[in-house]
Amino acid sequence: MGDSTATATDLDVKLEQHRVELTGYCYRMLGSSFEAEDAVQDTMVRAWRSYEKFEGRSSLRSWLYRIATNVCLDMLTAGNKRARPMDLTESTPLARAALSPRPDNTWLEPMPDARVLPTVEDPAEAAVAKESVRLAFMAALQQLPAKQRAVLILREVLAWKASEVAELLETSVASVNSALQRARATLAERDRDGSGSGAGAAVSDPLSEEQQKLLERYVAAFEGYDMTALTALLHEDAVMTMPPFDLWLTGPQDITGFMTTLGAACAGSHLVPVAVNGLPGFAQYKPDEETGGYTPWAVQVLEISEGRITGFHCFLDTKRWFPLFGLPLSLPLDLDVEAEADQGQQGE
Repeated sequence: MGDSTATATDLDVKLEQHRVELTGYCYRMLGSSFEAEDAVQDTMVRAWRSYEKFEGRSSLRSWLYRIATNVCLDMLTAGNKRARPMDLTESTPLARAALSPRPDNTWLEPMPDARVLPTVEDPAEAAVAKESVRLAFMAALQQLPAKQRAVLILREVLAWKASEVAELLETSVASVNSALQRARATLAERDRDGSGSGAGAAVSDPLSEEQQKLLERYVAAFEGYDMTALTALLHEDAVMTMPPFDLWLTGPQDITGFMTTLGAACAGSHLVPVAVNGLPGFAQYKPDEETGGYTPWAVQVLEISEGRITGFHCFLDTKRWFPLFGLPLSLPLDLDVEAEADQGQQGE
């Protein structure tokens, strides 16, 4: 690994082989799609500049993770914890619903699967990776101090040995084990008080036939704006969020009530499937009266449990999200398509 005579092209190829898994790591650390990609780019630049000093005492992969960890810890010193609306405010009854935006850096951001989930042979490993980028688990990670977060991700998600993590963080195995225990205790406490990582975790990989049929019924109900059909698909405790607004709603009555009042302009929308945060999702295009076609409105992320939709999360900043997912910024009205999102690989 330490051949400093490697050509620039060889080194580029070696580094690029690790981009997706490093992006996944930085995304779990930072909770932001764009900050994660910036962190990985910074990691690559630092690795390129110091490659001659890399003596091969560890693997190239371990060395890159050490650099990426330091980049993320530097970025987290500001103390910003990305969150979901339900981490910040109480649920709002529909009668008091108001759309109050908060700054971009408040929010946990969505991420295309293809940018953070490397292709792996082992189905169990793939399932763990998917579960570890789901919104509820990501939100729980954000509550951990930065070092605990790194330890938990490296040990529990990436299956590193305690000795490997200790070497990476330049600390003792005892310190790593202690940090892991504290991180696990925090996540367990969140699960007990109902704010934890369990919600929506019943999505199977790949989706079961029942879940596929649920999604088909959801698309038909949403595109037809059939609130009776939609109500039948929503869990009684289903939650709807709409970052950058801090409003969140609970229960089918308030969710469908919102969709027929403040959200009424979404009637007639078209949904395009996307793979997002290890969960089923859709890019929502709503009718555009000016062009006569469809305009981007939201990336929807759905959480499913016990044959019902438990979470319905709409990320509205489409100028940022749709290019990230490789989605067009308009669709024609005579749409007999399944628009092909390239799951975010476009433009890498």
